[in-house]
Amino acid sequence: MNDDTHIEAVTFDVGGTLIQPWPSVGHVYAEVAARHGVKNLSPEKINHQFRAAWRAKTNFNHTREDWAALMETTFAGLTQEQPSRTFFPELYDRFGAPEAWYIFDDVVPALEVLATIGMRLAVISNWDERLQPLLQQLELSDYFETILVSCEVGFAKPSPVIFEQAAKKLGLPPESILHVGDNFTADVQGARGAGFRAIQIDRKSPPIANQQIGSLAELKSLCAQ
Repeated sequence: MNDDTHIEAVTFDVGGTLIQPWPSVGHVYAEVAARHGVKNLSPEKINHQFRAAWRAKTNFNHTREDWAALMETTFAGLTQEQPSRTFFPELYDRFGAPEAWYIFDDVVPALEVLATIGMRLAVISNWDERLQPLLQQLELSDYFETILVSCEVGFAKPSPVIFEQAAKKLGLPPESILHVGDNFTADVQGARGAGFRAIQIDRKSPPIANQQIGSLAELKSLCAQ
């Protein structure tokens, strides 16, 4: 974060940074599956298999087909029929609804403060066509002057292309933009590879000084440096 260039804009990742599934991926999956006759599934078991499937994914482009394949892997051994043939459509729609998401407590106050001090705000997210309407329903979209979604840009983080597109839309040099996200590879390395400044947010463990923050409330002081 040691840079003489004044920060003029802050860009944000979405999942894990601004919002998270609520109560959890496993709870939502189990709830929808139960409505289709697949009852008594353990949300904890589903969460475990989802995390394993997420870590093992390759060439994931956040398409509907990618999500269907990920769900098949998540539910392997838990259902007789493949979810893609039963409840996948409902589950896909469910995660496009605000009820399936929780806005972290520090998000709105931080966005309000940054907007008050004149900071320009934007989103850079690996997501699909559900993100823009979801942010509108969550009443977050008005904080951002531009929202870059990987499925629309055609490139996902950590590709420098999506960051370069954001800088172009903002009309700012990359070094004057600070990107914030929870994933070190996609957000920090990706942003820095495009010339952005970057910081990782980790709300679960003590943050590493000058490399991580534990709350978005810390952004005001970082932007003032």
